[in-house]
Amino acid sequence: MAEKDIKIKFPLWSFLNQPVFSSKTKLILNPREFAYLYRVQLLEACWAKECNSKGRPCN
Repeated sequence: MAEKDIKIKFPLWSFLNQPVFSSKTKLILNPREFAYLYRVQLLEACWAKECNSKGRPCN
């Protein structure tokens, strides 16, 4: 059987490296909720980066 490249879509390293005793961020123990919020933050960051690269103000 040929080995295939396996992509892990879950941000495991980010999930495991959450700050536990931080007052600035909330600890999320539910992996599905963490993955959802991670993807939303990533999309917002990419959107802001695209707007800034085109010279438009991002709102």
